[in-house]
Amino acid sequence: MGRKFPSNLQKETCPNSLFTEDDIYLFRAGKHFRLYEKLGAHLITKDEVKGVHFAVWAPNAKSVSVVGDFNDWNEGTNELFPRWDSSGIWEGFIPDVTHGALYKYYITSNVAEQVYEKTDPFAFYWEQPPKTASVVWDIDYVWNEKKWIEQRSTMNSLESPFSIYEMHIGSWKRELSEDKSPFSYKKLAQVLPNYLSKMGYTHVEFLPIMEHPFDGSWGYQTLGYFAPTSRFGTPQEFMQLVEALHDEGIGVILDWVPSHFPEDKHGIGLFDGTHLYEHEDPKKGFHPDWKSYIFNYGRNEVVSFLVSSALFWLDKYHVDGIRVDAVASMLYLDYSRKEGEWIPNQYGGNENLEAMEFIKQLNCAIYENYSYAQTMAEESTAWPLVSRPTYLGGLGFGMKWNMGWMHDTLMYFSKESVHRKYHHWDILFSMVYAYNENFILPLSHDEVVHGKASLLGKMPGDEWQKFANLRLLYGYMFAHPGKKLLFMGAELALWDEWNHDQSLPWNLLEYDKHNQIQRWVHDLNHAYTSEPALFETDFDSEGFQWIDIHDQNNCIISFLRSNKDNSRFVVCICNFTPVPRENYKVGVPLKGAWKELINSDSHYYGGSDLGNMGEKQTIPLEIHGFNQCLSLTLPPLSIVFLTPMCNTNPNK
Repeated sequence: MGRKFPSNLQKETCPNSLFTEDDIYLFRAGKHFRLYEKLGAHLITKDEVKGVHFAVWAPNAKSVSVVGDFNDWNEGTNELFPRWDSSGIWEGFIPDVTHGALYKYYITSNVAEQVYEKTDPFAFYWEQPPKTASVVWDIDYVWNEKKWIEQRSTMNSLESPFSIYEMHIGSWKRELSEDKSPFSYKKLAQVLPNYLSKMGYTHVEFLPIMEHPFDGSWGYQTLGYFAPTSRFGTPQEFMQLVEALHDEGIGVILDWVPSHFPEDKHGIGLFDGTHLYEHEDPKKGFHPDWKSYIFNYGRNEVVSFLVSSALFWLDKYHVDGIRVDAVASMLYLDYSRKEGEWIPNQYGGNENLEAMEFIKQLNCAIYENYSYAQTMAEESTAWPLVSRPTYLGGLGFGMKWNMGWMHDTLMYFSKESVHRKYHHWDILFSMVYAYNENFILPLSHDEVVHGKASLLGKMPGDEWQKFANLRLLYGYMFAHPGKKLLFMGAELALWDEWNHDQSLPWNLLEYDKHNQIQRWVHDLNHAYTSEPALFETDFDSEGFQWIDIHDQNNCIISFLRSNKDNSRFVVCICNFTPVPRENYKVGVPLKGAWKELINSDSHYYGGSDLGNMGEKQTIPLEIHGFNQCLSLTLPPLSIVFLTPMCNTNPNK
């Protein structure tokens, strides 16, 4: 695999180089996915002298030096040298530089000899914003995760339950001190795993924790693709948080942003005086919505950089999955652009062919190296085969956010109950395409900001109806095929939108109505994770059957969920009006006693306590295609889950 180089080039520029010829070949081919082991700042010992090997990609630089607190930020003291192989990599060893040293690269560009002072794209740690220096850091850590390693493949399987708690670290909980600082990684490790475990969540998804300059971006304007933000602690302290979550059986998913990056002068934009990481033409290289640069997926070295970043978090931080943000903006050349503001591909279409290939390569690399992991796409269009294998023509993601379900469901729930019968199709339509992809049902942070109101605030009616509607919304999500995602605070029934500068209002739990919503989410999670019929066939159409979708006037739907071998059943009935229904007939597949697995109208959750006394016996009546039925009381604005007392199909 080694590449032959011209013999007239000098090879001994940096005798202690970390690079082999294979490294350079793979880097330039866009296939080096462990670049973090070579580029950046690495503590090494050379001839018994300790120091740091620095390496940076800057092919259009005239000169590169390292400036830092160890040389009084003097650009003339520690110069790096270009490699002989025309790779564009500059490297060098600086003795006596130690763990914790601050540094930047001082780059003189070949373009008009402009000077740029840049942070290290491969730095493992950064100064706390608004400071911007990179920090030499040893990220070695002794992991103790034997129990998690034994179970992670099962926990992350597509046939296992996924109840994801989406979370912004900076505003989950804050200290009671005067500065109200966010909980650190270390403090979170003491309290978060236990909370999530008790609540019944299976996974936590952190909004981007990669280093970023602006708090208000929530991490989505990333610059440090190999560094957890120093706002909350050190790399090792973030590792401790991941390990603590794993100890409680909680998987860890990271939001990751390979679609765009901010313009900040110390970042990777115009890195060596040229558009190195981004496209030069703003019609391809600048995002009009987010005012940020777009990666050049056609440059092999950029592909190596990005895939290396994704694998880095799986390798060094032991996370269980990557949620890729804004995939639609990567796939479409005309995303958020008017006519004349974008450049068609070579065939005249609007598909970004280079981004497609990058995404496929990314997913293949992750699943080849970490078979237990999952990749998830936030993709908001009808692009086909997003969560299908690349060998079948897909993009290769494990799962995709179901933005259509989210939009239609919230639109339906926002309607006054008296009008819902005119929008009956909105609540049914998601099942038309429910198995086209491996869907996650998201009620995410994006739905509770920017004037959209909180989830509770979206619900119509008086206060009682608002809370009942919210319980029904959550219950419907847990009953519907697909993995589940709730943004933090959903369990508190917030009146106000999420504010990233404040702690969640945990004091709401002092009030019964809010405490009861938390109990409802707790019980939904535990019912979901303990009943295979509710999760094993999330991605298999054989596990779902409509019972009745035709009672439009009463706004009632009913459906059946079953597990993989069709031996377990759950019947789910939704009443989307505040009118209780007596002696309501629902066909079921098994004769005998059926118990209420969970009822959103229970007084435990703040409901009116209507129901079926815990269980009901079937009666022999042909209805809905079954020869047995249940005659039920349907509470107002409620969902009821029922399972056979003997939840086993006698035919199996």
